[in-house]
Amino acid sequence: MVAPPNFEEGQSTYRPPRFNGQYYGWWKTRMHDFIMAEDSELWDVICDRPFVPIKNLGDPTVGTPKTRNEFNDADRKAIEKNFRAKKIFVCGIGPNEYNRILACQSAKVIWETLQTAHEGTTQVKQSKIDMLTTEYELFRMKNDESIQDMHTRFTSIINKLHSFGETIL
Repeated sequence: MVAPPNFEEGQSTYRPPRFNGQYYGWWKTRMHDFIMAEDSELWDVICDRPFVPIKNLGDPTVGTPKTRNEFNDADRKAIEKNFRAKKIFVCGIGPNEYNRILACQSAKVIWETLQTAHEGTTQVKQSKIDMLTTEYELFRMKNDESIQDMHTRFTSIINKLHSFGETIL
């Protein structure tokens, strides 16, 4: 994956990677690693959904969401995970991307919104995967290309496929 031209050496390990609307695949991989290093349970909230405290009523048992004053300490800690993940996203995006996710209520929806905006719908994403797979299958060294340039181009194709969730064996 090619690093953006405005990549600054020595970025902080305490702040999430910054996304300005370009090089989404690069940012996506870095953000995933940042979140996993912070707390792997945050990634579960992003992939699944935020925790909603439920109370059981009646027989047969029917679950209904608890009100805020019914939360216990464990409920509050679990709810906090979604807000921590949301905070990481908000701190890792610029103003244009923030406008895109402003109305999102969960970290999962933020992640999906950014993915759809920058990778496209499932159909568009599959088309991009197909084009990259074809590019991989037809890969050849160009006449005026050095080994290093060829390797960089090849690695870029593989990394782009990986950012779409495809692995080449």
